[in-house]
Amino acid sequence: MPLHAITEVYGESGLRDRLDEELARFPPADRPRLAAATELAAHLHRDDRRVREPYLNHLLRVAIRIIRYYDVDDVDVIIAALLHDAVEDHPEELAGLPPGQPHAVATAAALAELARRFNPRVADLVRAVTNPEYAPDRDRHEQYRAHVAESLDRHPWARVIKVSDFTDNGVGIIHTTGDRVAHLARKYRPLVPVFRDLIGRPDTPLSTRAKDHIFDQLALAETRFAAILDD
Repeated sequence: MPLHAITEVYGESGLRDRLDEELARFPPADRPRLAAATELAAHLHRDDRRVREPYLNHLLRVAIRIIRYYDVDDVDVIIAALLHDAVEDHPEELAGLPPGQPHAVATAAALAELARRFNPRVADLVRAVTNPEYAPDRDRHEQYRAHVAESLDRHPWARVIKVSDFTDNGVGIIHTTGDRVAHLARKYRPLVPVFRDLIGRPDTPLSTRAKDHIFDQLALAETRFAAILDD
């Protein structure tokens, strides 16, 4: 069953069950770290919502997609996928700092905490997919797209996380409602060719089967963006 269909029918519990099924294939020694990452994500995003659902659902889908459809069994990558928004959204809580810290201070402390709890590679992967502090005098969407292209250009494994995130947002745009639909389509559409290039590169650590699946999903996302934005 497609991941968004699981979400619609079974909600968070269905996605947790699906993730547990995927993780059951991992060596027992790896499962405590994966469980710890899942519960940390659930705790940090406990009050966050995405349209009609808990934000955790998005994080679970991103991780499941990487395991199931991208054939990835790298534990650090899956942990980083589960926590890919933790530093961006909740740096002070993650780092144990009081609210109101400067962006750079909170971000650095949150990444250091991820390195302590898991390892430096997990922190580096999350750093690569964490948006910077945007300049107030420039278009935020342009800055977002520039950061994605620049950061992923030099970090092949981060591409795997970010394209799953993009797929969830882009293909899943039909599950968004209201004015936000067109807003997100305009934000994400210019990234389709960027991801086609990044995923097609020889150093992107995915099988041909996984890359073909991603290319199909990018084509579907582009079709949906066109239906929203083009007359």
